[in-house]
Amino acid sequence: MSILITNIKELIQVEEKPQRMVAGKAMSVLKTIKNAWLQIEGDRIKDFGTMPVPVSVMHHVSPVTTVIDASGKMVFPSFCDSHTHLVYAGSREIEYIDKIKGLSYEEIARRGGGIVNSAKRLHDATEEELVEQALSRLNEIMKMGTGAVEIKSGYGLNVQDELKMLRVIRSLQTLSPLKIVATFLGAHAVPAGYKDRQHEFVDMVITEMIPQVASDELADYIDVFCDRGFFTVLETDRILNAGLKYGLRAKIHANELDYSGGIQVGVKYNALSVDHLEYTGDEEIKCLLGSDTMPTVLPGAAFFLEMNYAPVRKMINAGLPVAMASDFNPGSSPSGNMQFVLSMACIKYRMFPEEAINAVTINSAYAMGLSDEYGSIARGKIANVFITKPIPTYSFMPYAYGSNKAEQIILNGNLVCG
Repeated sequence: MSILITNIKELIQVEEKPQRMVAGKAMSVLKTIKNAWLQIEGDRIKDFGTMPVPVSVMHHVSPVTTVIDASGKMVFPSFCDSHTHLVYAGSREIEYIDKIKGLSYEEIARRGGGIVNSAKRLHDATEEELVEQALSRLNEIMKMGTGAVEIKSGYGLNVQDELKMLRVIRSLQTLSPLKIVATFLGAHAVPAGYKDRQHEFVDMVITEMIPQVASDELADYIDVFCDRGFFTVLETDRILNAGLKYGLRAKIHANELDYSGGIQVGVKYNALSVDHLEYTGDEEIKCLLGSDTMPTVLPGAAFFLEMNYAPVRKMINAGLPVAMASDFNPGSSPSGNMQFVLSMACIKYRMFPEEAINAVTINSAYAMGLSDEYGSIARGKIANVFITKPIPTYSFMPYAYGSNKAEQIILNGNLVCG
C-alpha cells in the first residue's frame, strides 16, 4: 500500500539520524517539521519534508495511492507501550471497592485477591476466551494511538497456565496489526499452595517453566516481581541467571513497594528495563547511570493505587533516560490509554511535553527492544503513525487529558482506523 499525507500542520518526532533513546537534557528536545508531508510505501516510512510535495515524489503517486489531506492536524509516531498485563480473564472491581474502603494492595493480596485472584480466573478460562477478550483491549488501545505493546504472562502461576498465557500472546501476534512483544513473568506472585515454600516455587520457575518457555520459543524477555512481599533479590538473581542461560533478557518489576534492590539486580543482569521505580534514590540513580537499562515509570499504577510518584525530574536532571508505559492490568492499572499516560507524565511528574512525548515513543520503544524500527518518524522505520484531530499545538496532547485526540491510525503502512 502507498500513502501520502499532505499539509500536515506539524510532523512530530522526526529523526534524520535515528537514535536508540534520548536521555537527560536531550529528552527536552523534540524535532518536528511544520507544514509537512509524509510518504509511506509498503510497511515503511519512505520520505518526508516541508510542503509542497516534491515533483519527484508526486511522480510516484498513482490511482492506488491513498492521499490524505491533514490540514490543521498533526502526525505522531504511534505510542509504544512497553509494560502491560492485558491478557487476563475478567475484571477486579470488587477489589477496587476494597481499596476505597482503605485496604492496601498487599492486604488485598493476603485475602486472596490481587494476582492470585486473576490466576484463578485465568485457569478457568479457555484460550479462545482469553484471545477474544485481549483482542478487544488491543483494538481499544490501537484507536488511542498505540502501535506496539509488550504483554506479560504472570497470571498462570503454574507451568501449564503460564504456557497457556504465552500461547494466547502468540495468537495475538498473528491476529492483531499491533507489534506485540511477549515477556515471561512466571515469578509474578507466590501461589497460595506455596505460601511457606516459596523456594520450591522459585525452583519450579527455574527448572520447569523457563526451559519449556524457551523450548517452545514463547517469549522474548523474562520478568520477575522483585519487591517487598514478592520475590527477593537473591531469588530474582537466580531466576534472571537461569533465563539468561536460555537467551531471555531481563525486563523486571522493581522498587514499586520499597527500596527492594530490584534496580541493582536488574542492572547487574543488563535488564532492558526496570519498571515502576516509585522508590528510587541516589544509590539507584547512580547504579542506572552508564547502564543500558531503561528506567520505566508506570503512572497508571501509582495513580490508581495512590502510591508515591517516581522522582522523574531528579532522574532526568541526573542524566538518565525515562520511558513511560501503561501497566494495563485488571488490578492496579485498568487502562491502556497512553494519551492519559502522556498527560500524567506532565501533570504528576512535572515533565515538559517534549520529555513526555519522548518517554512514550522512542524511549518506550527502546524498553521493548524496538527502537531501531519503531518510536519515531524516520526513513526506513515501520510506518506506525497516527493523525490527530485538528489541534493547536503538540502540547495540547498532554494538556487535553481524557479525550481521544487520535483520528486516523496507520499501522504497518495500512490505514486501520479512521
